[in-house]
Amino acid sequence: MDMTGFRDVLERVRRGEWSVDEGLRALGKLSAEDLGYARIDHHRALRKGFAEVVYCEGKTPEQAAAILERLARHGTNVLGTRAQPRVAELLKERVPDCEYDEVARAVVIRRGPRRQIGDVLVLCAGTSDLPVAREALITAELMGAKAELLVDVGVAGIHRLLSQVDRLYQARVLVVVAGMEGALVSVVAGLVDKPVIGVPTSVGYGAQLHGLTPLLGMLTSCAPGVAVVNIDNGFGAGYLAGLINAMGES
Repeated sequence: MDMTGFRDVLERVRRGEWSVDEGLRALGKLSAEDLGYARIDHHRALRKGFAEVVYCEGKTPEQAAAILERLARHGTNVLGTRAQPRVAELLKERVPDCEYDEVARAVVIRRGPRRQIGDVLVLCAGTSDLPVAREALITAELMGAKAELLVDVGVAGIHRLLSQVDRLYQARVLVVVAGMEGALVSVVAGLVDKPVIGVPTSVGYGAQLHGLTPLLGMLTSCAPGVAVVNIDNGFGAGYLAGLINAMGES
């Protein structure tokens, strides 16, 4: 529930359509909804600027679809991450306009205003990093950012990145997604004067250690201005980029 929902309740009380007690009961229902297997935080959008995001992995498709559908009733953009196609199939029966990104494994329900402010640039080192990069891109877009994705600009062919230097300079915040040794973050951060968010991925051979090697590489980067999220956490990077991007509009 966002400010619009609260305003609607208060306006109904002001117009005399509801008593004060009825308004209080309505506000109480908006705070959290107990489904037995989940307690949905409907105040998340008011506190954080974005509705509760549903991590679908580990939930049954039926549970994930039900939670997403309940969130959609409250008029804010809704995002489900790590969702199986079955989640989207079930949700489509209840919310026909929901969207599913097969690469990112993300379910999207658009209910809020479609803003496109600022400039978030998501770069991924290789095509294998695309699922995480697209998760970051979709998250930033839902938070109102104008966002773009540059694919396959890793350091093994650094001329591909250098040909995009002018585009790097234009961005307000950059998200850099890389597996293997994660070197792309240091290269990008050494070129720009804007915040860089590193996302290590679990893409790579044995000594890559399922993302630990690029994680440690990004954390020990000598380039200033780098923040690093957890392994494969495209959502976390996109969310942080969305927050930083929005600050430029204040």
